[in-house]
Amino acid sequence: MPDATIYFAYPGDLDTATGGYRYDRQVIAELRASGLTIETLSLPPLVPHPSQVNLGRVAQTLAALPDDAVVVIDGLAFGVMEAIAEREAPRLRLVALCHHPLALESGLDAAEQRALFESERRALACARATIVTSEHTRQILVEQFAVPAGRITVALPGTEAVAFAECNGDPVRLLTVATLTRRKGHDVLIEALSMLVDLPWQARFVGGAEFDSTWAAELQNRTANLGLSERICFAGAVDSTLVEYPQADVFVLPSRFEGYGMVFAEALAAGLPIVAARAGAVPDVVPGTAGILVPPDDSEALAAALRAIITDKGLRTKLQSGARQAAAQLPGWADSAAVVANVLTEVARA
Repeated sequence: MPDATIYFAYPGDLDTATGGYRYDRQVIAELRASGLTIETLSLPPLVPHPSQVNLGRVAQTLAALPDDAVVVIDGLAFGVMEAIAEREAPRLRLVALCHHPLALESGLDAAEQRALFESERRALACARATIVTSEHTRQILVEQFAVPAGRITVALPGTEAVAFAECNGDPVRLLTVATLTRRKGHDVLIEALSMLVDLPWQARFVGGAEFDSTWAAELQNRTANLGLSERICFAGAVDSTLVEYPQADVFVLPSRFEGYGMVFAEALAAGLPIVAARAGAVPDVVPGTAGILVPPDDSEALAAALRAIITDKGLRTKLQSGARQAAAQLPGWADSAAVVANVLTEVARA
């Protein structure tokens, strides 16, 4: 690649504890380790309703960049800065990083979905290349957002090696790792667990409440009202989620949609049996040999799957073995960054 700075823009704090920000951090670190010069740009929060003040700040930041600069912009910003993208596209070499389309976030009304779909469609049309984290998201962008297939590259998230979980807890230890937002389906899981009070289990919900504090409080109130506060621990955000997996027996997360679902790959890396919803890219990440997938938003089906995995040690052992086999096929972060670097090389030379 020519000796030039690559600009990597994202909204807010790069240390934010979500899978998307972790993807950004890891890829940036690996790109730098490979010898590329990466300058990070922290943009003001924009999603879901960008203020004119914040859009003005974004416009100023991009306007200050040199002509022909390669600029990677995280989808949490890029998807709602369509007018700025249209203005800067002739001058800058814009690269979109789409973890999943913004309009597919849970809790949006129809008008909000339409607005986000249109803004992201316009923004993506300005990108010289788009990086996505799964084949499922690539298909969505081609079929629904009219992004040319030749402009999209799948760079799967990497996974760090961790110790395999022993999966011998008594009672069975259920682990969930996800921010407390509607899309992650904690409400479905809590309802399912309320149907399993006759069984021996403990659940640990790891994930911060800062993105939707009202929803997080509702989840905790619902847990208390169902008499489950002694069995479900809301652990909040933790410094490293990787230490959580080896201490668990089963990973469970009934997300309503996932653009990839890094936590599922992390659970596989730890050899954990998985129970999840068949939503978004989850079936592409979790093989049938390692997990049980149920329909989204179906607490009864989720409860049935959890009942089976809690009561049947043989089933847990079988899925545990499948997870360990799947772990060997997971890419590392250097692999992810190499794919991204190839995209940036092509954009810089075009």
